[in-house]
Amino acid sequence: MKVISNSSPLINFAALGRFTLLHELYRTIVIPDAVYHEVVVAGQGQPGAAEVEQAYWVTREAVINPSIVAALHELGRGEAEAVTLAVENPGSLLILDERRGRLAAINLNVNIIGTLGVLLVAKRKGLLAALAPEIEKLETNVAFRVRADLRAKVLQEAGEGEG
Repeated sequence: MKVISNSSPLINFAALGRFTLLHELYRTIVIPDAVYHEVVVAGQGQPGAAEVEQAYWVTREAVINPSIVAALHELGRGEAEAVTLAVENPGSLLILDERRGRLAAINLNVNIIGTLGVLLVAKRKGLLAALAPEIEKLETNVAFRVRADLRAKVLQEAGEGEG
C-alpha cells in the first residue's frame, strides 16, 4: 500500500524527534512536489526540512491530474496535491491532519489517518511506550490542537485512558 503524506505530519514527527517512526511503520512515504517545497524549501531550518531532504525512504511523486488539484482550490497547494496523489493511487493511505483537507479526502473516498492515528498505531505495535507524553509534546512544540474528546478517545484506545 502506498502511503502519502501532507506537510504537517512530517513536521509534527520531526518536531517530536519521532520522524523515523514513519519509516518503521510504513517503509516508504510518498510526498507530492508541493509538500516537498513547503517542508524542505520554504521550511528550511525548521523541523522536518532536513529530515525530509535526507530520508531516502521519503520519495517525491508528481500529480498526474492537475484538474483535481485545481478543484481543491480551498486547500493549500501541498494539501491539494497530497489529496490528489491519494485519489490517483486507489487504496493508498493519506496522512493528513487539517480538517478541511480531511473532509475533502473523505468526500473523494481516500483512506486517511492523522498524526494521532499514526502515533496510536505505533503504540499498538510497541514502538512507543506511551501516547500521552507524545500528545503533550505535540501541543507544546508545534501548537498541535487536540480536542479534549478526541484526546480522551485516543488515549482510551491506547489503553491509557479511563475506561
